[in-house]
Amino acid sequence: MVVRVTEAPPAAAPARLADIAQQAEVSEATVSRVLNGKTGVAAGTRQRVLAALDILGYERPVRLRQRSAGLIGLVIPELTNPIFPAFAQVIEQVLAGHGYTPVLCTQTPGGATEDELVDQLVERGVTGIVFMSGLHADTSTDPSRYARLQGRGVPFVLINGFNSRIAAPFVSPDDAAATRIAVRHLRTLGHERIGLAVGPERFVPVRRKVAGFLDETGRTAEEALAEGILRHTLFSVEGGQAAGAALLEAGCTAVVCGSDMMALGVIRAVRRRGLDVPRDVSVVGYDDSDLFAFTDPPLTTLRQPVRAMAQAAVGTLLEEIAGSQVPHAEFVFQPELVVRGSTAPYPAAG
Repeated sequence: MVVRVTEAPPAAAPARLADIAQQAEVSEATVSRVLNGKTGVAAGTRQRVLAALDILGYERPVRLRQRSAGLIGLVIPELTNPIFPAFAQVIEQVLAGHGYTPVLCTQTPGGATEDELVDQLVERGVTGIVFMSGLHADTSTDPSRYARLQGRGVPFVLINGFNSRIAAPFVSPDDAAATRIAVRHLRTLGHERIGLAVGPERFVPVRRKVAGFLDETGRTAEEALAEGILRHTLFSVEGGQAAGAALLEAGCTAVVCGSDMMALGVIRAVRRRGLDVPRDVSVVGYDDSDLFAFTDPPLTTLRQPVRAMAQAAVGTLLEEIAGSQVPHAEFVFQPELVVRGSTAPYPAAG
């Protein structure tokens, strides 16, 4: 028989008051008061000390660990489009600030459906659910699933995609205003032949983007389709490339896109024709997550007010959880045009 003698793993080093005080920029006495749960320390100072513990890798004393107020589900389509992680990060931060533990659920091809994810969340006793660009935004789906969720006593809030048949609070950007703003911007640069590349027509945000585009260009949907300046495609780089190629064939010198990912596809289509963005063709995206300030060229886009929308969604949900009467209506937020390097004056305009 062989007996192996192993050393016990080293115990975690005790927290040094001096290190924590230096990191938090407070006195050692203040650190001691916080760690021992004493009163007389401002909330902001207490939070700095706790943050210093986390940064230095020390465990918080049990008495200082925040207990979860409950689980909140966050259901989003996927994580490959940067706008969804951007929303998820802010929503999780806001929930954590209120003491709730977020549970992130994403839908992937061949994976769990939205209904299956909801069942799993309810089985785990979530206090509420935030839906981001879910089935509520698809006009071809049955909205009664949300009435059934209400019948199970689970409050929820819906982001992007208003549906009048669902009695719940909605948070949305003004999609119609976004495309109007984009078209006006391109017209000031001298562009007259402006195209729109958006996703499938059945989605509410797409319909609203199209409505704003038609309103600003003074065309009907039939006229825009006949002219070839309106293209429905997939919300992806590949979809944007396909739409971009068709819009270029139709003579467009500028393209407004339904997402930043689609805009990357349009830029790819322009370059494959031997043209340049923005010298020959201007491109406007939609969303403005952090990545798109560093593309080549940096993308002109319509910025969704992610933080304001996320805070409104979480605040509304928490009011419902607390039993307050929340209007079952749509709260609409204004997008912002961010002008960067993918738009420029039309050459013929000088």
